[in-house]
Amino acid sequence: MTRTIARIATVLSAVLCGGLLASPAWAGTVSLPLRDAVASLPVAAENRTGYNRDLFPHWIDADGDGCNSRYEVLIAEAVTAPSVGSGCTLSGGRWYSYYDNAYWTNPSDLDIDHVVALAEAWDSGARTWTTSRRQAFANDLGDSRSLIAVTDDVNQAKGDKDPAEWLPQYQRCRYLGEWVAVKLRWRLTVDQAEKNALTSQAAGCSNVTITVTRAF
Repeated sequence: MTRTIARIATVLSAVLCGGLLASPAWAGTVSLPLRDAVASLPVAAENRTGYNRDLFPHWIDADGDGCNSRYEVLIAEAVTAPSVGSGCTLSGGRWYSYYDNAYWTNPSDLDIDHVVALAEAWDSGARTWTTSRRQAFANDLGDSRSLIAVTDDVNQAKGDKDPAEWLPQYQRCRYLGEWVAVKLRWRLTVDQAEKNALTSQAAGCSNVTITVTRAF
């Protein structure tokens, strides 16, 4: 656990410093009950024009330890810690995919899901960002809700859908809170259908407090 925390701190320093952060006035922590957090998300039409996945450089090894961000998430989320071998080969670990309530022991059975997909982020404001900021989003180890290890075919079924189009079979309220947290952290908008779905779903969930440190 100490090793994982140290890695995350190093990655955050490497990815988010050096001009990527906006002025301190834009930074800070937001803490709101779930339904208030949903209500606070600004509504705007989505725009897919110009999207290309390559505009979000991802699975980088920001701290140079031989494990890229995909493997950092697998190491951090393992319910049984794996051994880490040469080239960040993982063995002996066990993982839980809460989207489908499944356990896995082979890392190749897992995808790392961008809870808010890269295309969805583009539609919701990331198209105006610098490549550096999009890279930070795509490799965000600073908030454990941004990147999740899940069963590969479930992640593929989700694709770039938002909560108006797709929700996991299990733990929907958890997923809702994580979606809202990522949108708040990265100052992303929602479209009207998405806002309606979030509002409707949140009404049936415990009104837990969502606390987020802004990425910029």
